[in-house]
Amino acid sequence: MERMLRLFAWGASVLVPAVLLTLLAFLLWRGVPGWSLALFFGDTPPLDAVLRGAPVFDGLWPACLGTVALVLLATAIAVPLGIASGVYQAEFASPRQRAALSFCVDLLAGIPSILMGLFGFALILLLRKTVAPAANTGLLLSAGCLALLVLPYLISTTRLALESVPHELRLAGACLGLSHGQVVGRILLPAALHGIFGGVILAVGRAAEDTAVILLTGVVANAGAPSSLFGKYEALPFHIYYLAAEYQTPAQLAQAFAAALVLLCITGGLFAVARLLRAHLETRWKTGRSQ
Repeated sequence: MERMLRLFAWGASVLVPAVLLTLLAFLLWRGVPGWSLALFFGDTPPLDAVLRGAPVFDGLWPACLGTVALVLLATAIAVPLGIASGVYQAEFASPRQRAALSFCVDLLAGIPSILMGLFGFALILLLRKTVAPAANTGLLLSAGCLALLVLPYLISTTRLALESVPHELRLAGACLGLSHGQVVGRILLPAALHGIFGGVILAVGRAAEDTAVILLTGVVANAGAPSSLFGKYEALPFHIYYLAAEYQTPAQLAQAFAAALVLLCITGGLFAVARLLRAHLETRWKTGRSQ
């Protein structure tokens, strides 16, 4: 039995990277040949599109801007709420409150993304019939629904990261005469940054790839770059879905593969920024701790 378990563990550890490398190789094979300035900007001069905001009708530039804006806005909404909820659940809630909050977080984590999109769409219909007749779907609504979708990742990782901090650090803060709030803010949170930023990275990836939520809350084909928080926008996940479902020529299918590769690069860039920020904050905390 031990040999079988060991063999299974080795097989799983080899299979997962192999599948990942196979998918990446296939995406590079189909996507790289379609990369060009025309893929991003169409017939619009690149400098005019980037510096002067000239409209781009046949390229991915508006969808790239919409994707980055959507992910950053959703992350900005979800991260403070998720970290604050995780801190409260781990450090300040009573056992009964902690059990109730854990149940709610698990329930929210099990909601399919399509239901979250329907929730956002139903919210707009409710606002139209009550207090805001002019309410409409847009970037802010999509970001809010995505924030709700990724909130359980942030809450759970924050709680687990705080619970995994060595008990000696808590005792050190108490010995120094710090209050419980000061121990949490000055000792436990900096020590738990590694785990907390792991949740942030998961949230970024989840927000960048979802299509069902934005499909019902504001994304539109050929809408252009997002002009405001309440306006329509384009996004790469929807663009890929639209091309893969409706393509009529091999060139359109090739553009879908190239767009998928662009989305992967944007997500990887956001991951890299989050990891660099995590490393910088950890270095600052360790330096201040050693001093």
